[in-house]
Amino acid sequence: MKQALTIQLMDTHAGGDVSRIVTGGIAPLPGDSVRAQMEYLRDAADGLRKLLLEEPYGIPEMSVDLLVSPSDPRAAAGYIIMEVMGYPIYSGSNTICTATAVLEAGIVPKKEGRQSFLLESPAGLVRIDALVENGVVEAITCEGLPSYIDTYRATIDVPSLGTVTYSVAYSGGFYALVDAESLGFDLTLSEERKLTGAAHAIVEAIQAERGFSHYTLGDVGPLPFLHFMGPVHQVAEGYYRSRSATYVHPGVICRSTTGTGTSARLALMNYEGLVRPGDKLETVSLRETGFIGEFSAAEQAGEHQVVKNNITGKGYVIAHSDIVVNCDDSLVDCDGLRHILSNCPHS
Repeated sequence: MKQALTIQLMDTHAGGDVSRIVTGGIAPLPGDSVRAQMEYLRDAADGLRKLLLEEPYGIPEMSVDLLVSPSDPRAAAGYIIMEVMGYPIYSGSNTICTATAVLEAGIVPKKEGRQSFLLESPAGLVRIDALVENGVVEAITCEGLPSYIDTYRATIDVPSLGTVTYSVAYSGGFYALVDAESLGFDLTLSEERKLTGAAHAIVEAIQAERGFSHYTLGDVGPLPFLHFMGPVHQVAEGYYRSRSATYVHPGVICRSTTGTGTSARLALMNYEGLVRPGDKLETVSLRETGFIGEFSAAEQAGEHQVVKNNITGKGYVIAHSDIVVNCDDSLVDCDGLRHILSNCPHS
């Protein structure tokens, strides 16, 4: 009998976005930082991402977070984020899910009330503030990446849509920000398929026309995200709410509004002078879930005004499982995977 090749998972979700936390079954990766380990996985072992996001094990709407050893001794764990578009260096919803998982797995012991710890993402250290009540992780607040507006109110001709006005923010990835009402959308669940088609066409048009460069990171690849923005309503002093939908290229509307999408919105609201430090924005998804972004500060970095922010949401554990990897299955490609399975004999 062949040895069973297994991967241990804790499936979680935040705002409806499922993050599959890989807790075991993967051998240590080479690299002197989480960023370097991510680059190895991307370049030499992309089979793990494909396995867990494609048939028969998963679907592209999911994300995967691989727990790895941190390079910074202050961090409780490192994690590498995998999505249909590739390997983002940061994600709010994935960070909320990973933080929940390390608490539920006992990697960070739970303490009643509020507690803080650090995780190491490919983007660097992330501060986590957790609220635990009666042994339940009720909320996770994580730092959003410093965000800024790269392009304000540009226009592009899009087949089937006409002229579309968009802004571009960086918040862990480049986001096209588009007013939903201008395209006739109310951001309800019944519009999900049409939103996907419109976003796909807009992103394809932008990618064909231009690229984007981060002021310190340089070229981070083609623009992968689009965020549809509903009207902003003030519901209390310093507290705003807006319906939202985030698209990941190619072809996925996220179940949540996403943490990086919320950070991008805060950057735009700051650029337009609509928020002050301490103000909060609650983004509400097509499925009526939400994240709360808090604008904490702004600072000048070269020609950009960079927004510091925090994202708050709740993660839920929905399954514990062992994935049995059958390399004889015609639907499974082990070429980019076999060498990193810790229970696979290596020749």
